Amino acid sequence: MGVRTNQRLPKALAGLPAVALMAVAAMTTLSAQTVMPPRLVVRALTNGDIAAYKLPSTTQVSGGLETVALGEPLYLEVQIDMSIPAGQIAGAIWTLTTKPLLSAATLAASPLGSSVPIAEPSDRLVYQVAGRQLLRPDVPGIYVVTATVTAGSSGSTTMAQTFIAGTYMGVAACTKCHNGGLAQVIVPTWSQTEHASMFTNGVNGVDGTGYGAGCIACHTVGYDANSTVKDGGFSAMASQMGWTFPSVLQAGNFAAMPAGLQNVSNIQCENCHGPGSEHAATGDPVAISLPSNSGACSQCHDEPSHHIKSAAWANSMHAVTTRDPVGNATCAGCHSGDGFVNRMNGATITDTSYHAINCYTCHEPHGQTAPANDAHLIRNMASATLSDGTKVTTAGEGVLCMQCHQSRVNASTYVDTTAGSAHFGPHEGPQADMLMGTNGYTYGEKIPSSAHQYIVQNTCVACHMQTVAATDPAFLNAGDHTFKTTYAPAGKPAEDLVAACQGCHGPEVTAFDFPLFDYDGDGVIDGVQTEVQHLLDKLSTMLPPDNTVKTALTIDSTWTKPQLEAAYNWLFVTNDGSHGVHNTAYAVGLLKGSIANLQSHK
Repeated sequence: MGVRTNQRLPKALAGLPAVALMAVAAMTTLSAQTVMPPRLVVRALTNGDIAAYKLPSTTQVSGGLETVALGEPLYLEVQIDMSIPAGQIAGAIWTLTTKPLLSAATLAASPLGSSVPIAEPSDRLVYQVAGRQLLRPDVPGIYVVTATVTAGSSGSTTMAQTFIAGTYMGVAACTKCHNGGLAQVIVPTWSQTEHASMFTNGVNGVDGTGYGAGCIACHTVGYDANSTVKDGGFSAMASQMGWTFPSVLQAGNFAAMPAGLQNVSNIQCENCHGPGSEHAATGDPVAISLPSNSGACSQCHDEPSHHIKSAAWANSMHAVTTRDPVGNATCAGCHSGDGFVNRMNGATITDTSYHAINCYTCHEPHGQTAPANDAHLIRNMASATLSDGTKVTTAGEGVLCMQCHQSRVNASTYVDTTAGSAHFGPHEGPQADMLMGTNGYTYGEKIPSSAHQYIVQNTCVACHMQTVAATDPAFLNAGDHTFKTTYAPAGKPAEDLVAACQGCHGPEVTAFDFPLFDYDGDGVIDGVQTEVQHLLDKLSTMLPPDNTVKTALTIDSTWTKPQLEAAYNWLFVTNDGSHGVHNTAYAVGLLKGSIANLQSHK
């Protein structure tokens, strides 16, 4: 099965993290003011990238993994802090310092031009490319690349990265250990996912007549029509065995395939972790990749206009979530993708480094946490507990969103015991509390609640992940994995995605701000959002330091308890962000209660 390795992994590498930079002595640091340390990484490259940046159609896709198949590209790039002026960057000096004995591989110019940005949206905000190269391994084993980057008079830094080249083994090899033997039980749960039967169902006609030969590049292991290397992948083995795509999709097609080809069919371990020959031969975990960025998923889920998940996500706030909480274990449980995974698994959060909220933050690809019939592999759909003790079990897929989009404090105890300060108030995302009609400061009264929590199937998901037609200007800018419900075309007013609203409120609803009642009591029935904003404005004029309408509150220790009670509700409704759409009755009730209470304390 492919080329036999002539250099196995030495035992000395057993403790080396496969995704970490090797420790090397730097000549000097770039600058005492550099915020982000320079790094040498592999850039993922997707079909969406190839189309967007007009790269040749023969350009090979990459998942951005450090474990790579023979003949597959490693798109290497050195990234340095964005604050360094481009004119001070002298480029990078590259060296292939280690390679297997019989390898003829060399570093070459990267086919990715200057118009191709850094892959991860969050990295583009803090890094810039200082140099690029291409490496295409030709023999299984260890490859080490070093790069020295110089930035003007600030000096230079040398860094290195280790890569493991190998061949594909197929799921049979993975099953030997990951089936309850020496390693974690993964194969049995994976086998129940749609990934595990995607190709099988396609060629057997289960998914209809639309399945074609163009689909199998993502539905098999190691398929690469632009490579002639015998790497053990599906395309190489199909050519070797003379297999061609069936002319008729019907039951029995998959069973009629050679066993060796079945072994590398469907979406399995090596699609996401890279070729496993070196890992299988040594048992060393260093010899297989654990995806850390979106590339492993995006290599298949980024090919608009039909595979749009990654492209939509790249336009979301999740893709560029704030770096402010880095280093804080309390915050990392929501503000770091890896931190959230640990929190959902009930593990102690020790890694507090930055990590965007990406695909596998919300989706568990091995099928170990989601119900067996959940095609989306959602990481947690059991329940969400809000800070006032409310346990949410009926929110459908939206329960995952509620794990983080909540106030973080119990309003009734927090407001009564917390002094005023610049940090006073609920967390900035109390959407779950608002939707469920709980955890505002109620003054001991029963505040009515709207029916969205009961009648909107899958709650958050139903509205924020609406399907948008490819012909709609909002396509990839709202709905789906952008999680946005509003889109502003260039030079035009913002438009709301109201299809989910119209199912109950009727086709006459064309925007979220549609009229219902005169909530603010001014004698005019404005739209819901306008009415709520009027109440927010009225309340803000009653809070220090003066009687003007405020867009932000400056809270300090001089604020009285009634003022803090009202401030909490003003922040609760404001930070919810929907201006009453999530729960009109509750938002209005809280604001009116706060206004009445302040008036009684004049």
